[in-house]
Amino acid sequence: MNEHLFRHESGRMIAALTRLFGVHNLALAEDVVQDAFCRALEVWKVRGVPENPGAWLMMTAKNRALDVLRRERTARTFAPELSRMLEAETTIAPMVDEAFADSTIRDEQLRMMFSCCHPRLPEEAQVALVLNILCGFGAGEIAAAFLTSRAAMEKRITRARHTLAGAKRLFDLADAEFVTRLTAVRRALYLLFNEGYHGASAESAVRVDLCHEAIRLTGLLHSYPPAACPETAALAALMHLHAGRLPARLDGAGDLSPLLEQDRSRWDSELIARGLALLERSATGSEVTIYHLEAGIAAAHAVEETDWALIVSLYDRLITLAPSPVVALNRAVAVAERDGPAQGIDELLAIADRSRLERYPFYPAAIGELELRRGNLDAARFQFSAALTLARNAAERRYLEKILEKCRGL
Repeated sequence: MNEHLFRHESGRMIAALTRLFGVHNLALAEDVVQDAFCRALEVWKVRGVPENPGAWLMMTAKNRALDVLRRERTARTFAPELSRMLEAETTIAPMVDEAFADSTIRDEQLRMMFSCCHPRLPEEAQVALVLNILCGFGAGEIAAAFLTSRAAMEKRITRARHTLAGAKRLFDLADAEFVTRLTAVRRALYLLFNEGYHGASAESAVRVDLCHEAIRLTGLLHSYPPAACPETAALAALMHLHAGRLPARLDGAGDLSPLLEQDRSRWDSELIARGLALLERSATGSEVTIYHLEAGIAAAHAVEETDWALIVSLYDRLITLAPSPVVALNRAVAVAERDGPAQGIDELLAIADRSRLERYPFYPAAIGELELRRGNLDAARFQFSAALTLARNAAERRYLEKILEKCRGL
């Protein structure tokens, strides 16, 4: 079965079923979704894939939900706000139809997203919950993305689910806590996209599926008027601008391709145009956020002639708003492009808390690249050798090996 179809329809079905069953019956909702997919595998194998497989899956899940509600309405507690409608047979079918309506599913996915970003949950648990419930990722896949064991991730997801179930019902989008949760939701989606684009997965240097799920969910968020503020538009712009470069982020052999060496003809011009339009829309407010600045940097890279002075100035503002060694590293690389490799190395060595970069392969690789530009071959080889020992996946390893081989041949 198409993996993208599973990802997309799984989240939609879970949203509809959770509205009916209640968040405390999340496992039951997931069982119904699993039944629908198993039924699809059986039927489609014989009859072929239907013209609209998503609609087929939704109808199958809807019919299964009706069976569950009719069979267990006196034995199980379902969604509190719908309990009275379960008392009569004549109200059950209309209630299920409403739950599976497109507009209802959109709202319920949003409610689920906000529920996953419960303030009592740490950020990583929020992202894991979003991936697990709304995107259909298993614990093993999420563990691989976050460089932890499957057992540890299963425990994290189980604890997060207990917190979610304790709320009894999904978050009410009209709640006074909406603005606070909106900040957490944006942050979770930002982390989700970054895990796909810059992730440390041992499987792959780029997880396109994570990036696309983050874009899909951010689009859902941006389509909801109370959340469609400049900051959300800026986050969506950032994702689209970066995703537009994904086709060229790995070369034909699956090796990493640095931004300055990428074949721009392979970039997705439609995604980049959409990102630029979203960035323009995000400029309607008075506040400048980290998403505005990062999207501005991505936009500056998207034009034919890169304005390195502008990029450095945006990094200067970003490091004031959100100081971190990685932001400082990226700023130093931009300084090197503007002022030369010697100045870039000075900036790299001056990074505060650079001990936090000691396991990050692209810190010594950045120094090695600038030493190479200065003609200091021994220093460059040393730095690239150090970076190679820190490589987190095969693509990073091949990329660094290729550069090191080039240095040894000079």
